[in-house]
Amino acid sequence: MATNLIPLVKAILLLDNEGKRIAVKYYTEEDKFATTAAQILFETSLFAKTQRMTARSDAEIIMFDNLIAVFRFQSDLHLYVIGDANENELILNTVLSTIYDTLLQAARGQLDRRYALEGLEQVLLAFDEAVDGGIIMDTDSSALIGRVTLRSDNEVPLSEQTFTQALASAKEQIARSFIK
Repeated sequence: MATNLIPLVKAILLLDNEGKRIAVKYYTEEDKFATTAAQILFETSLFAKTQRMTARSDAEIIMFDNLIAVFRFQSDLHLYVIGDANENELILNTVLSTIYDTLLQAARGQLDRRYALEGLEQVLLAFDEAVDGGIIMDTDSSALIGRVTLRSDNEVPLSEQTFTQALASAKEQIARSFIK
C-alpha cells in the first residue's frame, strides 16, 4: 500500500462518560466501520480501553486495533481523533486540540454533555470545518470558532454590547429586513 502524503483522519468521536455516542464522524469505508453496529462495537471497545486513563489536561495517544487514537477528556465527555497506524501523532493531536479548543470556546468554557447535546449542530459543524472527507482542512481554532458560532470576527456578542451598540445593531437588522 502506498503511503499518503496528505495526513488523513479516519474518525472523530465524541462520547459521554458511559461510552455512548454523542457525535461521531467516520471518514473511511473500511470493513471495521462499514455498519453502525461495527462502529458502536469499535467505540465501546475504545472507550473500555481508555476510560481509566487520565487525559484531562493533555491529550493521550494509544495504538488500538491497528489505529492511532488521540484523545482527551473534559468533564463528562471523551473526544477522540482516530488515524491510521502510520499517521503522524502530532498532526492528529493538532486536530484534536483544534476541535477541543473550538468546542470549549463555543461552550464558553462549560463544555459538558449537556452543551454537546444542546449544541449538537455546533459540535458537528466543528468536526466538518476541521476535517472534510478525512482531509484536515483547518487547524486554527480562532478561525474555526467564528465559523462554528456563525458570526464574523468584527461582530460583538449581544451580551458584550453596550446599549448604544445593541440599539444600532437592531436598527441595522431592521433596515436590512425592509430592503429585502
